[in-house]
Amino acid sequence: MDQDTRDEVLGRLAEAVGAVTVAHPTRVAVDGPPGAGKTTLADELAVVLGTLGRHVIRATIDDFLFPRAVRYPRGEYSAEGCYLDTHDYEALNQVLLDPLGPGGDRRFQSAVYDRTADAVLSPPVTTAPADAVLVFDGVFLMRPELIDRWDLRIFVSTALEKTVDRAVIRERRVLSRAEVERRWRERYIPAQQLYFATVRPTDHVDIIVHNDEPQQPVWETRTHRLQSIRLVRKESHTGAGLDPA
Repeated sequence: MDQDTRDEVLGRLAEAVGAVTVAHPTRVAVDGPPGAGKTTLADELAVVLGTLGRHVIRATIDDFLFPRAVRYPRGEYSAEGCYLDTHDYEALNQVLLDPLGPGGDRRFQSAVYDRTADAVLSPPVTTAPADAVLVFDGVFLMRPELIDRWDLRIFVSTALEKTVDRAVIRERRVLSRAEVERRWRERYIPAQQLYFATVRPTDHVDIIVHNDEPQQPVWETRTHRLQSIRLVRKESHTGAGLDPA
């Protein structure tokens, strides 16, 4: 594992995206627990890729939720409900991931749900360039329903207890500390524990960004996927967490 500045990690992630060679848009998953920092990292990566001249499609799992009436059959604080009933994976594959994948026509929609209005969306269909990059963040992205749709898989890892503290800061304008802690400790953290026990997501990713210290994240590559993805570093040496191509 290598510890770098945040800008260095973003540069290395952009290099990893650029090293993916496919005949369709590159679909990048940025997975991780709530509060790990995956959305911020995905936003920043999208900016870096844009400065390099890539056409970036930015999307998130939060725009592929089921309506509230559907996603809480087991109760608002159910961890099983969080993992099993929350996201519309069929729609995600149908309108976004498959059109951008092998054999797809590149005609996609980046959302099917408006969380603020709790309403189904049907935005205009857009056609992506063949060399576009989809940067998609969210929880549970290594599930069996999605695992084969990604061309590069990134996991943003943070100690689960840290996510509680971050959530309290992030949500303090709309929720009390007690309410945030209850949601995290009864629903979100147990759902992540179920996800890890069921899927073992970090066994399936290409890169792990350990984000306990966001300004100095730790970079780790997963060797079993690096056989098909060439990661070229600007330095002349190979880092401890990076296998030579």
